Order: sequence, then structure tokens, then C-alpha cells
Amino acid sequence: MATSGKKLDVGVIGVGYFGKFHAEKYARNPHVNLVGVVDVDGERGREVAEKHNTQYFTDPALLFDKVKAVSIAVPTSLHYAVAQEFLQRGIHVLIEKPMTVTVDEARTLIDVAQSKGCVLQVGHLERFNPALYALRETLTNPRFIESHRLQSFIERATDVDVIMDLMIHDIDVILNLVKSDVKEVRANGVPVITPRIDIANARITFVNGCVANVTASRVSLKAMRKIRIFQPDAYFSIDFAKRSVSIHRKISSSEVSGFPKIVEEKISPPEHDSLEVELQAFVTAILTGTTPLVTGEDGLKALEVAKEIKTQTAAYQT
Repeated sequence: MATSGKKLDVGVIGVGYFGKFHAEKYARNPHVNLVGVVDVDGERGREVAEKHNTQYFTDPALLFDKVKAVSIAVPTSLHYAVAQEFLQRGIHVLIEKPMTVTVDEARTLIDVAQSKGCVLQVGHLERFNPALYALRETLTNPRFIESHRLQSFIERATDVDVIMDLMIHDIDVILNLVKSDVKEVRANGVPVITPRIDIANARITFVNGCVANVTASRVSLKAMRKIRIFQPDAYFSIDFAKRSVSIHRKISSSEVSGFPKIVEEKISPPEHDSLEVELQAFVTAILTGTTPLVTGEDGLKALEVAKEIKTQTAAYQT
């Protein structure tokens, strides 16, 4: 990465379950000066700050004149208010998913970022998974996609439903792969443990004819994070959890049957820390003036589809 050698002053807003890892990655990034962390829980905030030899602040506003960029990992309901405050001051923002509560909020953040010349990156971490990352140039023409993201119930992120908590990961991945406008969404869902939808399925049809069948559950006994992608020249099976890829391709016709023969190739992509790569992409975009891999527009598109799924599942919610 070609830079002037000056470190980027960065802060982390919210150092709970996920934000603490943002602080950890920034603290060991040679291109970053972790100026400080903010959290409503003083004990937790001071603990994270002490661990990474930085400062703890009680209020995000205390960082306004100290940082050039922030990661925002507060509850979703606070994303918009916090992000807007920093963007309005010309401070670059990486905001965790889902981007905002409403589509209008997301559009406003994009507008503010553009007017202030700020990088606005959305934390769709799965885009940086080694298994998917390795296929960026190979997945060119998906025609059918099926994804399953299942986990057992944990008392975290219950301020949102499974659509915004888990399914939105795959929605973002699928939208990025298909690169076509959405034509129709059909969805249903069920609340099981919480009052919100805990398991949901959506069928997304695109203008170019591709169809995606997406399932997410946070009440399953067995964890799974897999996606299968079919395109005319190959079938890809990606296991996000194991970070492995299986590719099935057709070769010349069999002399006996006349049908093409299918061969399998298994790939174990080079390992990397997905969050570390995601945060470095944010830092690089700022220092080099380039567009981040996951833009605010990407976050908006994923949110729009997720909102449509939420609308269609609302009748099932208690």
C-alpha cells in the first residue's frame, strides 16, 4: 500500500462483542494509530482501552477533533445518529451491518458521505471470507443460488430479527455476485424463541433470470454457513465456516453416454483474518483515495431487500 507513511488516527465506537475485535485489529495495524474507544459500559471500555494501550472516552463527541476515521459497532438503532455526526465533520466511517434501521437513513448517510468526501464502508464481513475472496474472478454468471445460515440461539443481537442479524450477510453476498436488479421477493418466517422472526426463508428473483433461495435460522441445533452457486460452466459449494470451496465442472462428453463428465476440484484458499482484511481495506481506501470493497450503496441495496423480506414476514411475527 503506497502511503505517505503517516498513521491514520482511528477510534472505535462501541467495544462490546464485536467492537472489541475492531479495537484489537486496529491496535496492531502498522498504518493505524488507535486514538481511543467509546462505550457506555465504563468498565468494559476501560478494560479494552487498557489492553490496547489507548484511551477510553465516555462520549463519541470527545473524538470529533481527535480522529480521521471511526468504526461504529453500537446497536443498530444508534447507527444512523452516530455515523451522521462523524460524517458531517468529514470523518470516514466503517459501520457494522445492518447499515441502519431504515432505508431513508441509509440514503442520508450515503449523501452526507459523498458531500463531505468521506469513505463510508459497511461491515459485511462475509465478503472478506477467504473462501469467497478466492473466487472473485471465477463467479461470473450465477443462474441459481442456494444459501443456508443456521445457528443455535444465543442471547445476542436480539434487538433485531434473524433477517437483519444473519440473513443480511447472504443477501449482500448474493447481490454482489448476481449484479442485476431484483425483480421479485417472496418470503415467510416464524418467531420461535423471541417475539421477532427467528427463522426465515426468501426466494429472490432477479431481472436477468437468476433465482436465489435464502434460509436463515438462529434456532437450529446444528450450525451451518454454506452457499451453493450454479452457473453454466460450473457449480460452486462454499462453506464459510470451514473456509473451503468445492468446484464441479463439466468436461468433454463421455464416449458411452454422450453426456458431459463432471469433475470435482476442492480448494483450500490461503487463510487470512477476515476482519483484519476488512479493516485494512477501509484504511487503504482512506489513505489511497480509492473505493472500498463494500460501499454504502452496497449496504443500502442489502438493506432494501432485507426490508422487503421483513415486510413479507411481518404477518407471522408475534
